Formats: sequence, C-alpha cells, structure tokens
Amino acid sequence: MSLRSELAPAADPEAEGALLRDGLARLGMAADLRQQRQLLDYLSLLQTWNRRINLTAVRDPRQMVAYHLLDSLAALAAVERRRPEAVRRVLDVGSGAGLPGVVWAVMRPDWAVRCVDAVAKKVGFVQQVAAELGLGGLAATHGRIEALPPMPADLIVSRAFAALADFVTLSRAHLAPGGCWLALKGRLPDEEMAALPATIDVFHVEPLTVPGLDAQRCLVWMRPATA
Repeated sequence: MSLRSELAPAADPEAEGALLRDGLARLGMAADLRQQRQLLDYLSLLQTWNRRINLTAVRDPRQMVAYHLLDSLAALAAVERRRPEAVRRVLDVGSGAGLPGVVWAVMRPDWAVRCVDAVAKKVGFVQQVAAELGLGGLAATHGRIEALPPMPADLIVSRAFAALADFVTLSRAHLAPGGCWLALKGRLPDEEMAALPATIDVFHVEPLTVPGLDAQRCLVWMRPATA
C-alpha cells in the first residue's frame, strides 16, 4: 500500500472542483477559471507537502475544500462586505500552511498579503505556493511576529494563532493607522474577549456560515479603543 493511500483518499479534481464552485455560489462570490484552478492547485500542493511536513490534520481532499478553501473564502466575503475599500495590505499571523492568506491572495490579486509563521518549513511552503501559482501579491516571512520589524497592515488576520489578547498585543506594532484585527474563531470566545485589555475595542462579532462545514465559526473584529 502506498503512503498516499494510507494517509488520505485519492484526490478527485472534478469532485473537488464541483464542491468549490458550489461553495462559491452559496457564498455569493465570483471566481474566474484561473482563480478556481489556482485554489485547487493550492490544495494539490498542500496534499503533496503534507506527506513530508505536518501542515494540516485534514487529509481528505474533499474535506480540505470546506475546512480550508471555503472557510477562508467565507471570511473573505465578510471582509468585502464590511471593509472592502479600507484593505490593501493584509498580514496573516501564525499562517501555517497559508490560511487564509493564500486563498485571499488568489481572490484579491490587488492586495499585498504577507503570511508570517515561526516555523521555517511552513513559510517555505507558502513561498513555494506563491512561486508555482504566480501570486505576485503574496509573500511569506519567517519569524515570531513580535520580533519582526514593523510591516504596516490595514488588516491583521489570524485563523489559529493565539488567544485574542496575545494576538493583538504581539502584533500591535504592525497595525497601520485606521487598521483593525480580525480573528477567525470557532465558538464565540467570550472568555477571550473578556480578557482583552481596555485599549482594545471589539466592535463587531458575527457568526460565519461555511458551506459544507457542520461546525461553529465566528469572526471577531477588533481595533484600538478611542480615548
């Protein structure tokens, strides 16, 4: 038995493509054929690299469409509803395999998206993705976010980085004037929100519905509190 068959079901590009198109339609998002191909190629690269380094615990390619692509796309749809004109520079903190940064860079090639992670191999993967998919707006930086020189961002996003207080404190030096933080969470993080310093304002919390994903998701929007 091959390593591939031991770890995950075989990929079915047609089925994965159909799931992606259905999810995009349900989210009310448009992606041209090139973008759809880039998203599916990203999943293919993720599956290949995942056999050598631990990038994701999700190994079924069809589950990856929902857990990774559509989860990131649902968050992007919320950003575009709320702050489309305010975002040009995005910092994805604790990006891991590039989620949601890679997906956002595919969908919004006019944005400058930088993925940051403390694990060099994961950063190397995102750099390879940017090169192979021709994503000129995507960059990846290795290091701890609090130790890096300022990289001003209009939106600092995190999908699975840290508790809210740590997220905003460690990345504060990178927030551009007028910018905000966005945390992608599962259940509503009441305790984490209560632990935020008084200098941080949670100005919006919204539930997130992800096509094909039967799990709770929400977005927590934060910004520096005004005096």
